[in-house]
Amino acid sequence: MTVKLVVANLKHKPMRSLLSILLIGVPVTLILCIVGLSHGLIEDSQRRTRGIGADIVVRPKGSSFLSLSGAPLPQQMVAFLARQPHVRQATGIVNVGIEGVTLGGAGIDLKAFERMSGGFTFAEGHGFEQPNDVIIDTFYNNQHKKHAGDTINLLSNEWRICGIVEGGKGAHILFPLDVLQEKTGNSNRVSQIYLKLDDPSNANVVVKSLKGLLEGYPIYTTEEFASLMNVNNIPGLRPFLVVIMSIAVIIGFAVVCLSMYMAVLQRTREIGILKSLGASKAFILRIILAEAAAMGIGGTALGIAMSYGAYWLIRNLVPASFPMVIVQSWWLNAGAITLLGTIFGALYPGLSAASHDAIEALSYE
Repeated sequence: MTVKLVVANLKHKPMRSLLSILLIGVPVTLILCIVGLSHGLIEDSQRRTRGIGADIVVRPKGSSFLSLSGAPLPQQMVAFLARQPHVRQATGIVNVGIEGVTLGGAGIDLKAFERMSGGFTFAEGHGFEQPNDVIIDTFYNNQHKKHAGDTINLLSNEWRICGIVEGGKGAHILFPLDVLQEKTGNSNRVSQIYLKLDDPSNANVVVKSLKGLLEGYPIYTTEEFASLMNVNNIPGLRPFLVVIMSIAVIIGFAVVCLSMYMAVLQRTREIGILKSLGASKAFILRIILAEAAAMGIGGTALGIAMSYGAYWLIRNLVPASFPMVIVQSWWLNAGAITLLGTIFGALYPGLSAASHDAIEALSYE
């Protein structure tokens, strides 16, 4: 009985029902996109860090794993670390921000980097030949639609794209190390140092030894460093997600409250008939809440569908700057948050409908 009444009520005003579902779906899409972007950025950083092929990462004193630019390490440390037991190769890089905090570049010693990572797979072009050469990966190239030999403006300079490589190794944009050091005022200095060992199983032993030699320097195994890149370790991200979810609850509350309140006004005589037939206050309230829940479920489903649309747009327009992923584990969370807002939004209209006097409702025009 309740289901039939809810379906009939939704079908009676299809445009109002569809608009309500759409407005509920928007915050669901917002939640899923923000979560997808945060997870995508983290997974992209982890993949590119592991793709370098190093076993150990040496960072500057006082640095966090989020720091993008600056080069406080003396380049002489690269040779020093290369001489340590079990270290087969060491290479330093210079990090530089390109587009805010979401997209960075790196200066590399190409030959050393290729020995460590196993080499690049070139989709077009080749390695560095001139001082103004730059290598970009396919993710970044999908945003700019360039070809090897084209020029691109980065860091207020014109660079020649000498090669386009498959992504997943280091930064999305790669510069010659010495050139980037000069342009950023970091001559003979690097941002961090990567070490490749004779046997990866020695990583923990070497890290312990290096921490004794370089007191105060953050030194991690590559897996440990990659594992630090998660939502809980990014300052401000979790509070940001809480704010977005709160906005979603408020929007869902407001949309459903207004929609259900108008529905109650439009169905005053219907409510009077139901009460005259013996319907209890609990029955009336249950119908209103069930209708709100149905719109919440519909809005959640629509929001999930729209998040796929947003994912497609982002992956085709800005895959390097905003590497979004679909986080299916958050579908239930987004649905629960939305339903919470819709149920609370329907409480006042539901209680108002349940308190209608049957005789007054029947005489309502």
